Amino acid sequence: MARTATQEPRPATAGQPLIITEDAELLDDLLRLCAAAGATPEVHHGVPERGSGWEAAPLVLVGDDAVHRVRGATRRQGVVLVGRDQDDAGVWKRAVEIGADNVLMLPEGEQWLVDRIADVAEGVGRPALTVGVIGGRGGAGASTLACALAVTSAREGLRTLLVDADPLGGGLDVLLGGEGADGLRWPAFAASRGRVGGGALEESLPRLHSLRVLSWDRGDCVAIPSQAVRAVLAAARRRGGTVVVDLPRRLDDGVAEALAQTDLALLVVPAELRAVAAAGRVAAAVGMVLRDLRVAVRGPYAPGLDDREVARLLGLPLAGEVPVEPGLLRPDGGGRPPGAAGRGPLARFCTRFWEQALAEAGGV
Repeated sequence: MARTATQEPRPATAGQPLIITEDAELLDDLLRLCAAAGATPEVHHGVPERGSGWEAAPLVLVGDDAVHRVRGATRRQGVVLVGRDQDDAGVWKRAVEIGADNVLMLPEGEQWLVDRIADVAEGVGRPALTVGVIGGRGGAGASTLACALAVTSAREGLRTLLVDADPLGGGLDVLLGGEGADGLRWPAFAASRGRVGGGALEESLPRLHSLRVLSWDRGDCVAIPSQAVRAVLAAARRRGGTVVVDLPRRLDDGVAEALAQTDLALLVVPAELRAVAAAGRVAAAVGMVLRDLRVAVRGPYAPGLDDREVARLLGLPLAGEVPVEPGLLRPDGGGRPPGAAGRGPLARFCTRFWEQALAEAGGV
């Protein structure tokens, strides 16, 4: 038989969840999960008398024992009915009676609930627009374009994170002139499982040119478990703004996780027949995971080719022609990253791209 909770109701800080239960054991579990998610909940045995806690809390966790206490309360979103009996068919009926969005059974649903509570504690809104950049062949200029897109996003005032998903690429921090900057690199997250705090991730990374960069160090680690890739990118996306991911041309479990969290990707293809042929193989592999893949064509053009013809041969939407300029292939001599000046053909390409992509996403 479940113990009855005798704990006095505790107030919450703003934006924290509300727990309604009289089951002491269930309350202990929910408080433990809230602590794991970094949240300090408000606790009541029934709907708060003033009603404000019920209406204002971003998330309400109702113990199955307390359903009778919340019947008749104002219907709202963000209510989760929490129980333990997997074989109780009546739990769904009770969930409908109180207007619950979800039914959760412990202990099986603990990780889902921790993630949901943590989202509330972090004030999660619209996830970041996540853009991948991948080369159709080696030396296509994908890494430099990824840097230019990230620098442009940050210059426009968006929270921006640049992720280097290619361990063999030499490090985007080097391309940005920040290989000596303080902050964590990928190997520090290799053991990450479950949930990574978005705010903690952002603060731990090097800040270069008004954006955060997750790159590689110069050690021997060249692989990150797919679970860690999933956790880190999910944390990055929860902070909103934009995330730019520089992707390798091979497809392994970690890259598949990155693609699964990518909204759209640009395939950078030099306008030559061998590059188009190589890009076709890359597109076929990437297309197995990512639906929105667009081609960005880089000149100079081989005879008989232009940007539209390259897109037609690949069967992909055309994102545009990536300008030919020295900054696309290497950082300029002054150490400023591609696109940093805010002028020139590369910067204009990046600006137009973000205008279109953000409009399609409904703003960020």
